[in-house]
Amino acid sequence: MNEQIHNVFLSLGSNKGDRQKNLNLAIELISNRIGSIVSQSDFFVTEPVGFKSAHLFYNIAIGIKTTYMATDILKITQQIEKELGRKRKSVNGVYHDRTIDIDILIYDNCIINTPELQIPHPRMKERRFVLEPLAQIAPNLIIPNETQTIAELLADIY
Repeated sequence: MNEQIHNVFLSLGSNKGDRQKNLNLAIELISNRIGSIVSQSDFFVTEPVGFKSAHLFYNIAIGIKTTYMATDILKITQQIEKELGRKRKSVNGVYHDRTIDIDILIYDNCIINTPELQIPHPRMKERRFVLEPLAQIAPNLIIPNETQTIAELLADIY
């Protein structure tokens, strides 16, 4: 059986509880349930975006190799979020503090646009907290339908 290996980049964030522990647990569960983690950024401390909170975020990006389809990865990451204490998802741009947030940024060179899943992540180009960790592990990556690398996109928002 020859299953295709997919290259996937995820963004993880936490601003509630033991943020580093939350991220490390999420990474371990992703590794156990989705695939091999081939790259991981440093932890970046960032301000909340889109809502006010006294709690700063820890953000990281990871690169994984997996045989799972994007929709399966979404289901697994949402289950991991629930297991790690996430009570509700953000709806209509209303954000809250959260123990863990896992977003699929890139899935191979695919463009997916369904009500449940948008890949590449639709707001990643405007978010320093996403681009900064991602640029550390994949500076030369080009988002599908874009011409600039992650490093160039990051430079544009500074």
